[in-house]
Amino acid sequence: MGKFKALESAISGLVLIEPTIFGDERGFFMETYSERDFAEIGIVERFVQDNHSKSRKGVLRGLHFQRHITQGKLVRVTAGAVRDVAVDLRPESETFGKWQSFLLSADNKNMLYIPPRFAHGYLTLEEGTEFQYKCTEFYHPQYDCGVLWSDADLAVDWGVGEDDILLSHKDRSLPRFAEIDWKEVWK
Repeated sequence: MGKFKALESAISGLVLIEPTIFGDERGFFMETYSERDFAEIGIVERFVQDNHSKSRKGVLRGLHFQRHITQGKLVRVTAGAVRDVAVDLRPESETFGKWQSFLLSADNKNMLYIPPRFAHGYLTLEEGTEFQYKCTEFYHPQYDCGVLWSDADLAVDWGVGEDDILLSHKDRSLPRFAEIDWKEVWK
């Protein structure tokens, strides 16, 4: 039996992962990735890039995706906590335009696998939150895209009011879901 448990998700392909934690009075140890053990829970992607960010409480990053050369992501929090949101952008999917959120924290140590053709974003819930993720494809700035975090058609519940959110100019200026030609995006 592997060291990772795949927990149910309401959206096909989106996988919340519970790692096995080995702990005692000294602290803990855990594997954060194993190609063999991830294959056992259905994740057979090759990861090519790791990213790490640190943010103040209330920072919202997203909802981002990469068109043409799509990225899957394996995300986790190593300090603090986030409300992590994934939106299904697969036009052929029964859950196209639907989202699901998860609490990821340094305490629960859960990870989330977000397949390609999903938008992804997160809101930091604590000061000094550190967020790390693996990508299945390299970042290509010319294909960087996103959907407005507050789009009324998506109606993502971030759990806080707009006045409590810190956004970049880029994220504040992203298009609405209905303004995007999804078939063109995935050509």
